[in-house]
Amino acid sequence: MSAQHPAPASSTTPAWPRFSAGCGCLGALVLALAACGAKDAPPAGAAGKAPPPATVGVVTVAEQAVALQTELPGRVSPLRVAQVRARVNGVVLKRLFREGSEVKAGQVLFEIDAAPYRAMLESAQASVAKAQANLEQASALVTRNQPLVQANAISKQDFANLLTAQKQATADLAAAQAAAKSAQINVDYASVTAPIAGRIGQSLVTEGALVSQTEATPLALVQQTDTVYVNFTQSSAEVLRLRKAAKQGHSKGGNKGDGSAPVRVVLEDGTELPRPGKLLFADLTVDATSGQITLRAEVPNADGLLLPGQYVRVRLSQSELPSAVLLPQQAVTRTAQGDSVLVVGEDGKPVPRPVTVGGNQNNQWIILSGLQKGEQVIVDGFQKMMVPGMPVKTVPWTGAAPASAPAAAAK
Repeated sequence: MSAQHPAPASSTTPAWPRFSAGCGCLGALVLALAACGAKDAPPAGAAGKAPPPATVGVVTVAEQAVALQTELPGRVSPLRVAQVRARVNGVVLKRLFREGSEVKAGQVLFEIDAAPYRAMLESAQASVAKAQANLEQASALVTRNQPLVQANAISKQDFANLLTAQKQATADLAAAQAAAKSAQINVDYASVTAPIAGRIGQSLVTEGALVSQTEATPLALVQQTDTVYVNFTQSSAEVLRLRKAAKQGHSKGGNKGDGSAPVRVVLEDGTELPRPGKLLFADLTVDATSGQITLRAEVPNADGLLLPGQYVRVRLSQSELPSAVLLPQQAVTRTAQGDSVLVVGEDGKPVPRPVTVGGNQNNQWIILSGLQKGEQVIVDGFQKMMVPGMPVKTVPWTGAAPASAPAAAAK
């Protein structure tokens, strides 16, 4: 009888009991991973929930009267300018003004040595006195001999000679008086005065400098800047339309058809002068090569902000649109195919809309057509619209980011 042996463990028992020594640790790890997965897994039904609508800033379309403005570069020039020059020869003795100050017409600016001209004046005055004495003597001889010639006591030829001498004495007196007047003018020219009232610049000569009448030595420059001119150029076609608009009184703030139009001056830092100027249509010349016309505006400058030679920008209100729309520039997308904006529809979804842009004013586009009153145009929050065609949440645009933007950034 053969002995019965038990079957080998490999044929009757599963394989995992071989690792029975470490089964406790492995099971604990599996349970821990399962618990973590269950904790991070989204709740049932959450995977199909749509994200919240993006918050965008919008402006409501409103029609208003808008002035069509043209902005052109220009240069400032003084209303009047006068060069102070030497009109006599001599040495400058004194400078009687403060550089950069306001001077009045006729105010003495320089004193030139007038000693030689005073001597010439005294000599001329002596010549006048001598000529006056000769004339009196000649006149006395004529008066004394007139009865004698009537009585035939002297010849008529002698009396004619006396009349001729009287006339020569009269001429000599006139010449002496003219020489004295010329000498007085030279003495007056030695005191150099301001030809006009205005602001005087730096002195071009100093005391002790020799100035010349023949070379007309420049001494200083006086410019009248209480009111200044601003010169700029524009095409002849635009000028023609501007003149017609001003004549018909269609320009905003125009002077009731008197041929002028209001002009706003913008300084180099972007600020606009509070007081407008007036456009002058006189002295227009057309450049034959470019077709441009040089225009001149008269601008009040009592505060002295405009300086001769300064670069400025000129804004012309050429006509006024009774109903137009102003939009911030970031709301309009400008491409080669045209201009467009995003309008929020009744279902809350943004829809592109083509528009017609007529220019800009104060960093805003003037929309001539394409929008209706009351529509909402997206200005800010474009980066939040991740999915095209999805509804958006609108908030009034105030020039800053929508109210939810800081919270979203913090998250």
